[in-house]
Amino acid sequence: MREIDCEQIILAVKNLCINANCFLPADVRRALDAARESEQSEVGRAILGDLAENYRLADAEHLPICQDTGMAVLFVELGQEVHITGGLLEDALNEGVRRGYVDGLLRLSVVADPIRRGNTNDNTPAVIHLRLVKGDQLKITVAPKGFGSENMSVLKMFKPAATVEEIEDFIVSAVDQAGSNPCPPIVLGVGLGGTSEQVMELAKRALLRPVGQPHTDAFYADMERRLLEKINRLGIGPQGLGGITTALAVHIETAPTHIAGLPCGLNLSCHVLRHAEATL
Repeated sequence: MREIDCEQIILAVKNLCINANCFLPADVRRALDAARESEQSEVGRAILGDLAENYRLADAEHLPICQDTGMAVLFVELGQEVHITGGLLEDALNEGVRRGYVDGLLRLSVVADPIRRGNTNDNTPAVIHLRLVKGDQLKITVAPKGFGSENMSVLKMFKPAATVEEIEDFIVSAVDQAGSNPCPPIVLGVGLGGTSEQVMELAKRALLRPVGQPHTDAFYADMERRLLEKINRLGIGPQGLGGITTALAVHIETAPTHIAGLPCGLNLSCHVLRHAEATL
């Protein structure tokens, strides 16, 4: 049994919150730069150039890439051979978010009640997805989610007889309806299977895959490719001002489901696809 103290977790999460908001991952940078080279619209190319300049300045000045530093979503993989000391894991994760957002001078966007509102003033509580895995390590991924794109999330419970074409038409239509709201070019996370709550987590988890890395199953890799082509024919383009770069990638994640259902969940990320991870 390996022990990990809560203070280690707090410090790791604090740094992840700051780094995820200020430093765009290399795979996202490459995708944006490649999109600029292939974009046919002059306006679209100019916008993609502005987006690239923005992330480079954020990196150089250690400033947030976007003013909406999001709600902190944490994906946590806890090894079964790990013993957390010095407190509770959930408390440590939230304290790390608190310190990261307050000490990092990141925008505090979380309200305590969905209707009566009231800012919590430290961006907690975080949304925590915990999985128990084998081993003696603790892996934490912080994925801040801004709500311009989060508000475009969609859930549809298809009947099991739904065809691939019907599912693809629904997905493309949802992106079309979202238009410029999610600050394209987007990365689209698609969940298929499971239950209503599981499929939405799958869609968000799909955004953690390196941009453009195809599904390991050729069937779904082909579906990702077709969806990307269809979405980029919509003409929404960078920031909704036209062009062939509406999406940088489509990532699908699946899970077994019930014989009577076929859940489909969509989670869109803006061009600032933020995430940072650490293993303790």
